[in-house]
Amino acid sequence: MAEREQIKPLAPTGYQTSSSGEEKILPNHSKFHHRKCIKCFGCFTALLLIVAVIMLVLAFTVFHIRDPMVRMNALTLTNLNFSRGALSQDVNVTLIAEVFVKNPNAATFRYDNSTTTIYYHGATVGEARIPSGKAKARRTVSLNMTVDIIPSKVLAVQNLSGDLILGQLNVSSYTKITGRVKVLNIVNKHVVVDMNCTITYNILSREIQNQDCHPDVHV
Repeated sequence: MAEREQIKPLAPTGYQTSSSGEEKILPNHSKFHHRKCIKCFGCFTALLLIVAVIMLVLAFTVFHIRDPMVRMNALTLTNLNFSRGALSQDVNVTLIAEVFVKNPNAATFRYDNSTTTIYYHGATVGEARIPSGKAKARRTVSLNMTVDIIPSKVLAVQNLSGDLILGQLNVSSYTKITGRVKVLNIVNKHVVVDMNCTITYNILSREIQNQDCHPDVHV
């Protein structure tokens, strides 16, 4: 009876433990999976850094919108004739100006219909319209502007006789240009340019003696 109690039954075949070779495979497989996860995480991090650098470069180049620059050159007054100290009213006086619009951006600057108004001692004596157009990326476009000044309105100004004695006429102009710059339909910037100019015309030499323009950009 004592011998029978000491004999223990063998474990069933289905529950036998694995061999020593199989036990070694499990740790190696775990290490391989761990290394693969590290490589995937490293590639994902590198991809994020590349995207971040690209977005940073675009933010300082393509997506960075700068203000367009507007200047007025080559002002000319024609048909401004004085006879016996009086302004001839047979024809309108014409002011011809060349306006330059410089676009420093990587996208096209599109501007709407604009106006230019001529003042003589605060009184409106002429007006002209500038048709809409566009300045391509990093280009400068030239706008030829012609303003007809009505002599009767100039003669109605009380300061005219004093200017004739001095031999010069002081005329001012106001030009307003509105437009927008759109980059890839993502970034859209609305721009308004107000330009005030002061013009001094010498009656004896029939030339523009002085010209001073100050553009002001609003966003």
